[in-house]
Amino acid sequence: MASSFAVCRLHMRGRSSLVNCLQRVDTFHIRSIGTDVVATQAEATRKNENVEKDGCKSLHTLQVERQEQAERSVLINCQSRTNENMFLKYFSAHGDIKEYFFYESHGKYAVVEFANRDGVASLLEAAVIPSVNQESALPFKSRLLTLRNLSPTADSANQSLGKMCQPQVTVPINELIQKLSKEESIDQQITALTEAYQLTEENTRLRFLVCSLLKDVTAAYFPESNIKPFGSSVNGFGKLGCDLDMFLDLDNISGRNVKMPKSGLSVEYQVKQANSERAVTQKILSVIGECVEQFGPGCVGVQKILNARIPLVRFAHQPSGFQCDLTANNRVAMKSTELLYLYGVLDPRVRSLVFTVRCWARAHSITSSIPGAWITNFSLTVMVLFFLQTRSPPIIPTVNDLRNLAGPADKCAIEGNDCTMVSDLSKIRLQNNTDTQEQLLREFFDFYSTFAFSTMSINIRKGKAQNKPEVFPLHIQNPFENSLNVSKNVNASQLERFISLCQESSWLLQQVEISSPAPKPWGLATLLLPSQVAAVTSRKKRKREPASERIKGLLESLNIKNQKKKS
Repeated sequence: MASSFAVCRLHMRGRSSLVNCLQRVDTFHIRSIGTDVVATQAEATRKNENVEKDGCKSLHTLQVERQEQAERSVLINCQSRTNENMFLKYFSAHGDIKEYFFYESHGKYAVVEFANRDGVASLLEAAVIPSVNQESALPFKSRLLTLRNLSPTADSANQSLGKMCQPQVTVPINELIQKLSKEESIDQQITALTEAYQLTEENTRLRFLVCSLLKDVTAAYFPESNIKPFGSSVNGFGKLGCDLDMFLDLDNISGRNVKMPKSGLSVEYQVKQANSERAVTQKILSVIGECVEQFGPGCVGVQKILNARIPLVRFAHQPSGFQCDLTANNRVAMKSTELLYLYGVLDPRVRSLVFTVRCWARAHSITSSIPGAWITNFSLTVMVLFFLQTRSPPIIPTVNDLRNLAGPADKCAIEGNDCTMVSDLSKIRLQNNTDTQEQLLREFFDFYSTFAFSTMSINIRKGKAQNKPEVFPLHIQNPFENSLNVSKNVNASQLERFISLCQESSWLLQQVEISSPAPKPWGLATLLLPSQVAAVTSRKKRKREPASERIKGLLESLNIKNQKKKS
């Protein structure tokens, strides 16, 4: 989890492409949503073409823009009594400042984006190695800098950055419940929860900047490499405080996309060979991990987890507060990120329902940040997507639908897996589905309260349940690696808890219609109260009573307690 992270002040001319995209999609909600997916006549001329649908850019375009922002940015560790006017005057002397903001994490920091890279170059030319213990300092120069105030004044104290700081962390569950209880409808509650939990503009910028700073480290060995964020940081479903997953992209130097001449002369680099692609990945990450540990400013707790199914380097980046995972051969995960991003921009209800279900699941320990037998956030997200594909009419297309819309430039096979999907969002046509967010939340709990988990598998490629290919309590097929069950870790007791909590939550939402006046907390806020849902332990050892009776008894006992407190 990220450490304390607060934004002090944000000077922005425009919000991020993703935020603008999601705002524009809000109006799309009213029009039509469904999944009668058909192709338009225009074929995509190249992969990841800059095509927008209702103002929404492709993930590739969005990432390129964010990476360019990051390359023009620096990360500054500021003293607590730094005058903002002096700060701006100093950095503006090196170039025009396009954006800047302050935040807090193990000290006070600022992100400064210049209008062009000349501003960064000028600033770095003026920077020096610390004079104290200079002989013992590792002389690695990066865009992570420290701003010293050599002549503090009274004005500095009166206008210190610390007085402007505003929290930018996930709202504590108790505060969230209070906030949701003030809303007038469950739809408004779901929207408020999403707004409270989603990544902010400045947090997203910081994530791309950390990737760019790490790229400066890896460039010593692989100058043409790139480091991209993937997963929750960019797929639209990221929660404030989520880990930063990064991908070391070596395709530009690996020869993977190079076409060899059919005749004549050519030259090749002499390179060492390894036993397998996995061995290559392990060697590369081992060296990068050593570099990050020895020379990466602010990178602590470096772990090289090279024997995992997906080898990775894990570390904490203290200046940003992010827990980081770096992989080098995880291209399927990049396609999964693109898939979730696409689903999120097609309909605002997708993101809202995912955020709501995830928050509900964490409140009742259905999910956990600690590895174990719990349902993961990815599995839970796939379950939400599958549910939306089964609506009548469906709200989002299947993965096979997206594959059928793909043009020749979209063809993609990774390690024998068909990862082809359309990149041109304008090709996707959606039907009219007018279900409200409240309706969908209720139906989600009803759907999985009665789902045949014992015999059926969840498959978002086809959008329909299939017979289980393996005997596991919960079987969710990976959308691109069809042979993988992404929920293989979930045991029977955890699945039983999930089903029981779905039943009880469904019952609680039904009471909103017959409760007058509405109880406080009410609606979605009630679902997030652990005391409102019966503990589901050792159910096989005792006879289960109906969920409605258990909840009724709990609510009655709470009313009695409240009456005693008032008296």
